[in-house]
Amino acid sequence: MLSLRQIRSLIAVYEERSFTRAAQRENATQSGISQHISALEEQLGTILFERRHGGPEPTPAGDLFYQRSLEMLRAMERGVAEVRASIGQVSGEVKAGVMPTFTRCALPPALDRFMSAYPHVRVEVVEGYSGALSDMVRAGELDMALVPASAETTGLTLSPLCSNREMLLSGPQSGLKHLQAVRLAELGPLDLIVPSQANVRRRRIETYLATNNVRVGRLLEMDAMLGTLELVARSRWMTILPGVLCIADAEGRERRVNPIVDPEMVSEFVVIEPARRALSPAASLFLAAMREEIAKLENFPIA
Repeated sequence: MLSLRQIRSLIAVYEERSFTRAAQRENATQSGISQHISALEEQLGTILFERRHGGPEPTPAGDLFYQRSLEMLRAMERGVAEVRASIGQVSGEVKAGVMPTFTRCALPPALDRFMSAYPHVRVEVVEGYSGALSDMVRAGELDMALVPASAETTGLTLSPLCSNREMLLSGPQSGLKHLQAVRLAELGPLDLIVPSQANVRRRRIETYLATNNVRVGRLLEMDAMLGTLELVARSRWMTILPGVLCIADAEGRERRVNPIVDPEMVSEFVVIEPARRALSPAASLFLAAMREEIAKLENFPIA
C-alpha cells in the first residue's frame, strides 16, 4: 500500500535531485527518504531513480510516477480547500512572495483591502527577487510568488500574471522630458543600475542593450529597490523598470519616467506555485486581490 509519506519523498527527490536536500525539505533523515524510495520501487516493480555520482536521476518510470503523484497531491489539496470553502471558513495563513515590481504600488492597496475583508487570515509577505522566491516556492516555504517568466519550471506550476512595458527611470539631471518616449540607442552612453546576474531581469536587459546597440557607460549592480530609486533621484544614474512600478512617479517630481520604444521592451510576469500543492481558499483570494490591483495599474497611461 502506497503511503503519503512515500509520495512526498518521491516528489522531493525528483525536484531536488538529491537525497540530502530532499531529507532537509521533508524534515526527515537521508536514510529515511532512501528507504521510502526503495519501498516504492519494490511495490511498483521498477526502478524510479538511477543512483549516480551526481545525484539521483529519474528513469522514464520515475518521470511518469512523479507527474501522477503531483496530480494526486493537488487533488487532495483541492478537496480540503473546497470543503473548507463550502462551510464558509476563510482563515489560516497566506505566505506570498512578491518581487519589488509589485510591492511599491500594487501590494499596499491589495493587502489593505484583503486584510479588511478577511480579518481571520494571517498574511506573511516576503519581498525578494526571482531566484530566491522560486527556490522558496519550490521548497514549499511560500504558497505562491509573483516573478518574471523564466525557463526553469521544475517543481512549479505557472500561470500568466501580466505583460508590462519597461521604462527608463532617471533623475531631473538627465534633462529628459517626463513621459516622452525614448530610443535608448540615441541616449548613450548610459550609466545604468541593473539587477545582479542571479536576477532573470538582468539577462533580459543585457540582451536588449546588446541587440539594439545601446551604448553603456558604467553598470552598477544593485538588488535593492529603495536604494536604486533614491540614487536615481539624486544623481545621473538611470535604471530600467516595469511601468507598473513607476506609477508612483507619475507626476515626475523626483524622477523622470520615459517609455522605451523602437523597439519596445516588454516583460512577462507569472504566478508560481508548488506543483505538489493547490492554493488554499485564503491564498486564492489574496492572489485575486493582487491580480485586480495589478490590472488597474496596467491601464495607467505610462504603462
